Parts: sequence; structure tokens; C-alpha cells
Amino acid sequence: MPISPFEEGLHRQYDLSPLRVEANTPEEQLPHLRDCDALFIISAPLKAEMVERLEKCRLISRLGNGTDKIAVDLATKKGILVTNAPFFCVAEMADHILAMLLGLARKLPQMGRYLKAGAFGRARDESLALPRLAGLTLGIVGFGATGPEVARRAQAFGLRVLATRRNMNAGRQQAEQLGVEMVDLDTLLRRSDFVSLQLPLTPETRHLIDAAALRKMKPGAILINTSRGALVDEDALVEALRSGHLAGAGIDTFEGIEIFVDNPPPPCHPLVELDNVLLTPHVSGLSVQASQDCTRTGVRNLVSVLSGHLPPPENIVNKGVVPRFPLKPPDPALFAD
Repeated sequence: MPISPFEEGLHRQYDLSPLRVEANTPEEQLPHLRDCDALFIISAPLKAEMVERLEKCRLISRLGNGTDKIAVDLATKKGILVTNAPFFCVAEMADHILAMLLGLARKLPQMGRYLKAGAFGRARDESLALPRLAGLTLGIVGFGATGPEVARRAQAFGLRVLATRRNMNAGRQQAEQLGVEMVDLDTLLRRSDFVSLQLPLTPETRHLIDAAALRKMKPGAILINTSRGALVDEDALVEALRSGHLAGAGIDTFEGIEIFVDNPPPPCHPLVELDNVLLTPHVSGLSVQASQDCTRTGVRNLVSVLSGHLPPPENIVNKGVVPRFPLKPPDPALFAD
């Protein structure tokens, strides 16, 4: 992808000489790591054995949000900053979540198939049994950057909104201002007609939604996951969908389908075979503007560190890191639009 005029200006100003390498496996990555001063990561994993080779590196700049594929703890021990672009696709994610919610609430996947099959009577019969959207409840698991935007959009359709997060006090004031009720996870699962997962993947959140959690959800509820596939036990989800306990699911990220491979065969996964799901291949955060924002933030994080400054605190993943090269406080001019 050609670099933007913005990036070209930064390269000239700070004498950056980037080396772009397509390297998705340890074998491909190893020859390029030892002497790099900074490293951009898009979707490839950066495991501990790779981070161990970063002898000069000052920065790992993730061109995106999630850093679960990066050995952040080891980078911290080695004094390497790990940064990301935490807000680049908030609007896109919120739009995608609402699109999935609306499509599943109106049974659009089924209705399209009924139309193609000429099953018009069945489509009408099932539509007559649909509940009105206004007055139903959306539960948001993870009330960070995207949660408030999803809440605003959901409330425009008359939905009541619940939310939960690890630190309940952190988002309480904003939740109150938006009319969002903060509750614990069990309460959210029991009361919600729709559950949207909007939280990072960590050892604590892996398979947060397992068979036990799915059983707590309302019969006929809908699950939406646009965050990380491994937040959900996919085998348990398939069973809940097949049994009819859940009415549907909208899934954009998968544990059992590898999205970032070249020329993959059609996925062989039980979720693909179900007719009550909306599936998209990890595209919920994408748009022209989101790509520009992501690139701009990643490059600015790089320029900040290489010019001797910390990036803004919200862009630093390992906030407790002691940089191997001392860094001054953030320079606001580097992040001014």
C-alpha cells in the first residue's frame, strides 16, 4: 500500500527509512528483527521468541487496536514500548454491531433464503412472531471506547441498554449520562435480548462466554461478537444455536477460522452451516477513514518515540514500561491535526 502524503512528510522531517517486509511466520520475521529500531505490526503474531531478538528496538507500533498476538509482557521487560491506535474504528465498530443486531432481530438471513426458495408463506409466518425492537434490552460487555457509541445508536431504536466492565466505577459516570444501567455480567446475561462483546482478549476473558454463560442468556437471545473470536467457546455457541436456545448470532471474529491467510479455501466450520447467523470476516472496523486514522496514529506513535518523546498515554499499551532509551513527555505538536 503506498504511503500517504502525511507519512511522506513525516519521513522527510524525521529522516525515517522504513523497511516493509511481509513476514507472518517466525522464520520469515527472524532475519529482519535484530537491527530494527521500531517495528510496525498489522495482523501477524509477534511471539516471545521474536521479541527476544529485538536487541535495538524502542517501539512496537500496532497498526490497529488489539495486542493479544504480541508478547507485551516480554516487551515491557526489555524496555520496549508497545503502542496501538485505540480509537481508529470506534464509529465503524458501532455501526457494524447495530447492523448485525438489526439484521438478526428482523431475521434477514432467513428471510433472504425464504425469498430465493419461494417460501413466502413461511417468511410471513415467522415475521408475524417477531417482537418489536423498541423496548427490548441490549447488554454491552465491555464499556470502553466503543460501548458508549453502541449505546447511543441502540437507544435511537428504543432499546434499553445495560453494560458491564471489569472496573465498574471507571465508566459509571458516562453510563449515567447516557442512561445506561451498569450491572454485573450474570445480571446482564439474564436480562438482555441482545448481548454484544466489546472487550479485549486476555487470559481472564478467553472463553468468557462458555456453555455456562450461554445457558444464563435468555431463551431466544442473540449474541454479537466483533472483538476477538476466543472470547466465545465456539462449540458451545454452535450447540446453543442448533438447540434453539439462542435465536441467532452475529460473528465478525473467530477462534476456529484463520482470517489473515492468503488464498484460503472456503472455511470448514459449523457456524458457516447455520442459517440463523450473520458472519463477516473481521471487517467490522474497516472504512477509508478508519484506515487513514489507524495509519496516522501508528506513524505518529513511531515518530514520537524516535524523536525522543512518549506517545500520548492512551496510545501506550504497556503503560508501566521503563523505556530502554529515556523519553521526554509527549509532544502535543506531533499529534495535532
